[in-house]
Amino acid sequence: MDEQQIFLAFAGIGAAALGCQWLAWRLKLPAILFLLLSGIVAGPLLGWLDPQALFGPLLMPLVSLAVALILFEGSLTLHLSQWREIGSVVRRMVTLGALATWLVISVATHWLLGFDWLLAILFGTLTLVTGPTVIVPMLRVVRPKATIANILRWEGIVIDPIGALLAVVMYSFIIASAAGDGLSRSLLTFAGVILCGSASGVAGGWLLGQVIRRQWLPEYLHNLASLAAVLGIFIGANQLMHESGLLAVTLMGMWLANMKGVDVRQILHFKENLSVLLISGLFILLAARLDLHALLGLGPAVLALLLVIQLVARPLNVALCTWGSQLNWRERALLAWIAPRGIVAAAVSAIFAIRLDEAGHAGALLLVPLTFAVIIGTVVLQSATARPLARLLKVAEPAPSGFLIVGANPPARALAKALQQLDCRVLLTDSSWENIRAARMEGLPTYFGHPASQHADAHLDLVGLGHLLGLSPA
Repeated sequence: MDEQQIFLAFAGIGAAALGCQWLAWRLKLPAILFLLLSGIVAGPLLGWLDPQALFGPLLMPLVSLAVALILFEGSLTLHLSQWREIGSVVRRMVTLGALATWLVISVATHWLLGFDWLLAILFGTLTLVTGPTVIVPMLRVVRPKATIANILRWEGIVIDPIGALLAVVMYSFIIASAAGDGLSRSLLTFAGVILCGSASGVAGGWLLGQVIRRQWLPEYLHNLASLAAVLGIFIGANQLMHESGLLAVTLMGMWLANMKGVDVRQILHFKENLSVLLISGLFILLAARLDLHALLGLGPAVLALLLVIQLVARPLNVALCTWGSQLNWRERALLAWIAPRGIVAAAVSAIFAIRLDEAGHAGALLLVPLTFAVIIGTVVLQSATARPLARLLKVAEPAPSGFLIVGANPPARALAKALQQLDCRVLLTDSSWENIRAARMEGLPTYFGHPASQHADAHLDLVGLGHLLGLSPA
């Protein structure tokens, strides 16, 4: 490609990424759906975009670094203190339920598509994850009851980093099996990958946490330091032990998120913005590399697998995890229908497929088109049917009548109490911890942070809230 063609390709990717994100925002659908479809159209269908010709030998190193940053950003959201707050149903869904989903998908992939057991189990780990980036836009459209919305939101937040960690560990085991001369050698290599990745990740998280907590760097350099640390730990761990870098950065984010006295909100906000940029470009490029002929060659087996995921794996997960809970059958039915797959599956599958193909695993390259087919299938099906199903089951929220109050100052708290006495749902949001603490002491529901931030976009519970009030302390 000449210089002019390269410039045009980059401009096209940027325009397509912006258009997809805007369309997703307007239609209240997950952006990954439009990103993947635009990449498929620009790549295999029209032939306008060839990522290999555009980047050459730099393509896979750039994809690897982008995936490392995405996994680090996702792992920053896993706070162990949340484990006690999320409720028994969500705890079971991200442990027992995830195990059941993993088992069903793995067995179905092996028998329906003929994958060997190792690849089938890896595919199971890739596709058991939902994630807030696909759940939150769907909840805005479906508007289920608060109980269902909170379960789905917390499941997506917690299972995102857990699923990524499981996928990285399973991938490490497969790589170790391919490199070893026998079972004992494979297990030794696997243990080395886990040990090196864990040690590097914990050490990197602790060192970066110390730098932030002791203020050895000015605040405006924290983002640059975290970016350099993630890339350094990823590359260093891979140098010490092949393919241990992804595990290292995932554990690094988890350690940093749970380190006392370390405020990661600014880093998380920066990484969220960076992830939007990386995800937008990455998924267009990955979709443009899809081998549609290989996917079509699988035939009806792909549809059969989608049906198993939708009608067997998810309902079994919900049935096991809601047993003995106070949820009625209508609420359980909607929970059993909604579980769209998202970013972790798409990002990680690409790099895994290429590495496994290089290691000689037959069929590894099918991981990417198969994963993308599951993502597109679940998002399209559930986006189109979840709202009518919620209405049919009578578990959809009525027209929202509650109030989101920006400001938790004394006048706002007094107004919120008066509205509560009228049976109106209220939620106060403020970036002042003193105001938030005072509101919580008065028994008022709160959100600490800016209501227009990306963190609020994923975590702010707007179910039942249809009015906005802004109250300044002056």
